[in-house]
Amino acid sequence: MEKSALVYIVLTLVTVGFGFCVRNSAYTAGYLSGRRMSGAPVGYDRQQARNLVAETAVFCLLAGVSACRIAVGGDYWVYWLKFQLIDQGRHVSYEKGFVGLVKLFHWIFGEGSYLPIFGFFSLVTVFFFLKALHDQADWYVVSLFLLLTQGFYFNSMNSVRYYFALALAMYAQKYVLRGEYGKFILWVLLGCTIHKSVLLIIPAYIAADLLSRVRLKKWHYAVGLLLILSLIFGQGFYRNLIFKFYPYYKDSMFDNGQLSYVNIGKCLAVLILCLIYWKDSIRDDRRNRYYFYLNLAGLVLYTCGSFIPEVSRVAYYLIQSQIFLIPGVLWNAKKGWFRNLCIVGVVAAYLLYFVMLLRGMYDVEIRLLPYLNWIFN
Repeated sequence: MEKSALVYIVLTLVTVGFGFCVRNSAYTAGYLSGRRMSGAPVGYDRQQARNLVAETAVFCLLAGVSACRIAVGGDYWVYWLKFQLIDQGRHVSYEKGFVGLVKLFHWIFGEGSYLPIFGFFSLVTVFFFLKALHDQADWYVVSLFLLLTQGFYFNSMNSVRYYFALALAMYAQKYVLRGEYGKFILWVLLGCTIHKSVLLIIPAYIAADLLSRVRLKKWHYAVGLLLILSLIFGQGFYRNLIFKFYPYYKDSMFDNGQLSYVNIGKCLAVLILCLIYWKDSIRDDRRNRYYFYLNLAGLVLYTCGSFIPEVSRVAYYLIQSQIFLIPGVLWNAKKGWFRNLCIVGVVAAYLLYFVMLLRGMYDVEIRLLPYLNWIFN
């Protein structure tokens, strides 16, 4: 493996090390409620101050590595070319919000400038990723570990617009958990000006939240079965609907109908973990139930929705819940040797996935390695 891969490996080790300094479980309920909890001190206490220092260090490291890159990512020079077309006033297949930002940065920094644009999206994407962890992660270090080893952060250096929308979706779901659907929709509408696929989370996240608030009845299962059957037998309808918004995906290299066995395996393993610790961590914890239903929806989509071009672009909005669900389940699980075994198993599985991710970074469609930056290269 090339030496520049050490940048990603060391970055992961150091940021996870800072993550151990964050003790977040006593504060997430307050962050998610949007108000000070009864008996909580006014302002920051000592632990929150420590959390802030550690989280700031994590942000600076992650944002710095991303913002300083050059020629990293399969889409890097594609974006560069599109920026030139925008300068020329020609049509590009990007959302108007993104085009407007490109024009604004070119007005400030001059036509042809592209480093400030990549830098800006690096900063805001990492900010929303980490703000989501700050607000929702009871076991911060494990959530940070999963954010990195699952590739959400590293792939944000490839598909800039999409991962900004994904980070925004992760952050905005706190308003779903509060039941403040209006604020949630406003954030999603902001995100759709950069990548319109984020609109899909409005029904998905609200449905998961509503299900998490009630005891399931027979008609819930019937509706779920009908949705699964519609994915199996209504593929033509869904494909026609998709191609109205993304006509260039039809018969493209992304329209291959392949199953993602790795992602199916991840969703299934998380489902089994949840069922094992249902009484301890899911049954009486509404937030974990919400994440559970999103993971379940992701499993259904991966198994029955392979006809969707780049199905992971849709499914990642659902399985991002694993970043909060896995630590949430293990945090509340009954302590003992089996819980310790599950923790070791999770860490080992995602380290293996991270190694596979690093090996795949040389692929021409990904090109996250070799890592180059404009300071030294």
